[in-house]
Amino acid sequence: MIDYPLILGRKVRIAIVGCGRISKNHFNSIFTHKDDLELVAICDNDSDALLKHEIEFKVNGYSDLNKMLESEKIDLVSICTPSGLHALHTEICAKFFVNVLTEKPIATKWKDGLRMFQACDLAGVRLFVVKQNRKNATLQLLKRAINDNRFGQINMIHINVFWTRPQSYYDQASWRGTFDLDGGAYMNQASHYVDLLHWLGGPISEVHAMMSTSLDIEAEDTGILNLRWKNGALGSMCVTMLTYPKNLEGSLTILGEKGSVRIGGVAVNEIKHWEFEDDKDYDKHVVNSSYETTSVYGLGHPLYYKNVIEVLRGNAEPEADGKEGLKTLEIIIAAYKSNIEKKVVSIPLSREDGL
Repeated sequence: MIDYPLILGRKVRIAIVGCGRISKNHFNSIFTHKDDLELVAICDNDSDALLKHEIEFKVNGYSDLNKMLESEKIDLVSICTPSGLHALHTEICAKFFVNVLTEKPIATKWKDGLRMFQACDLAGVRLFVVKQNRKNATLQLLKRAINDNRFGQINMIHINVFWTRPQSYYDQASWRGTFDLDGGAYMNQASHYVDLLHWLGGPISEVHAMMSTSLDIEAEDTGILNLRWKNGALGSMCVTMLTYPKNLEGSLTILGEKGSVRIGGVAVNEIKHWEFEDDKDYDKHVVNSSYETTSVYGLGHPLYYKNVIEVLRGNAEPEADGKEGLKTLEIIIAAYKSNIEKKVVSIPLSREDGL
């Protein structure tokens, strides 16, 4: 067991690498926890984006990650760069003995995810992977019901992610929609929903996938997964980025011998059906747990950061670390492998498996 050094008696010094689309959620989370976090530096290879954020946040900006880590005293780096660069940037941070918080997915290749985990393990630093959907009030209630065994035997789990990403979205940057740097609908947009498959349902034993691409990108924009869990449950996951004309649905249904739940909305933010054989005192919170959202990202980033801070202080265990990130990546890689090889793929994958 690794004896991680604790950060006590001062703010956690944090830097952000990548000032693109998702970084605003990280900047906002740092501001939310300003009593515990101090933003000390930012890094981006886009000089315009770097200058803009330097001026806005009044911190030092760097175009080179190594230079930033050499020049600044940093406890934690949040990696918001394209997914295919997460492994490289994580290994650099580990070389400087700096903790890492990376956006989803942990990586786009199975071997890269394993490299990241190993690099942080050898350096004795933490590897966190953002799983903000787990913090949704709707899903927290559902997780509690599962932990209380209110479903009994879970028979079926189904997820829909019906969103829209037009060609203009992918055309904004050359790396978008590529297998190496971005991945497709499952690896990128629906990665948090793949996480729910194992976080709520438990270990998965088999995956069978079919995928297609209609847009002018390398990776898939549409796909269907069929799944078997080790506990005997069956399920599926339907994803498309071709919904007209806007994001329509991010939903989850669980059907068991003693309970049925459906959570809908654009981002699993509305409990549509909640029915169990028994009653619990927290059932009264079902109505109030639903919330309005204008973003598919939800509201979970600050709550996720709260756990990260508590872990670095020694007051909590990580809710979503590198191991959890690898579980999600393993399901996606198994799905890609199934689609290519046109067969059912078993989990766990070997170290030599993957694409």
